[in-house]
Amino acid sequence: MTAREKNLALGIGGMAALILLLAGGRVWFVKPLRALDDQIAAAKEKLGKIQDERRAYFAAEDRLKQTARTTYAETVSQAAAVSGEWLTRQIITAGLSETNFSRLPVGPRKLRGAAEIGWNIQGEGALTNIINLLYLLDRGPWLHRLENLACSAGDAPGRARVHAAYLTLVMDPPLEVPHTNAAGPVALNAPGRRELDDLVVRDLLRPYLPPPPTPPAAPAARVAAAPKPAAAPGPENYRIVSLSEWEGRPEIHVRDLAAQKTKRYLVGDELAGGRAVTVDYRPRPDPAHPARLSSSRVLLLINRQYWAVEAGQTLADKHLLTPAELPPGLQP
Repeated sequence: MTAREKNLALGIGGMAALILLLAGGRVWFVKPLRALDDQIAAAKEKLGKIQDERRAYFAAEDRLKQTARTTYAETVSQAAAVSGEWLTRQIITAGLSETNFSRLPVGPRKLRGAAEIGWNIQGEGALTNIINLLYLLDRGPWLHRLENLACSAGDAPGRARVHAAYLTLVMDPPLEVPHTNAAGPVALNAPGRRELDDLVVRDLLRPYLPPPPTPPAAPAARVAAAPKPAAAPGPENYRIVSLSEWEGRPEIHVRDLAAQKTKRYLVGDELAGGRAVTVDYRPRPDPAHPARLSSSRVLLLINRQYWAVEAGQTLADKHLLTPAELPPGLQP
């Protein structure tokens, strides 16, 4: 082998050794470094998510504490007493008579992290005072929600009936924060209340009264007939005003519109010619207004058929249920 061939072989061998060295360096150094970079990036991403969750937790905790300060009390019994007293003051502040309003307790209903309690309010008064009351309840500074609000015309022009469920929450477990409220009392001369004056001026709930007919000619004297006995009130005289649940037991409150009295029934009692079998709290379309959801109804068993009366309707509005419309516990 000549010297040139030896030098060429050494050059080729050196290049091969260099290539092998670079390949080994890639295996032994570059790949572990890249894997380490990937681990560092994943750790940074995980740490960022943990920090975001921590910030969201503390922000949610602050909001929860601010909300807890607007609740009525730490326990269900205390909150029921304080909220009932506050409702009575609002009825009087609105210019209404306390004796013309019924306040029936609702709940407590167990929720996640809280218990829901409240009052079913129903009464009658001058339309302007009813609007005052609704304005005070809606703008009240305490944590609340109004449900099943219904207004109808009263027995005389300018008067109205109102029914609503005033609900609030009691934190469970208690957060032990002071129950203070920075908001002052609601003023009835505020601009928000003045925007509702048109409802009183137009008297939207006044029923149509046709003009009186022309009096006929005076007939000849007749012998006065014996007065007919007053007919017994029909089912349209009895309205379901509340289907609240107290201590886990549903209660059915029926208002006698003629006697202006409310009677309480329990599941199993006789009602409307049948027997009350259960109270269904599933949100379902209202039969009278399909576009609106009804939150509850009482189910009656009459002649082996199931009938339902929605909350706020009279016993005359009961409707027959198909097997598919029954709750799971009553389906055949």
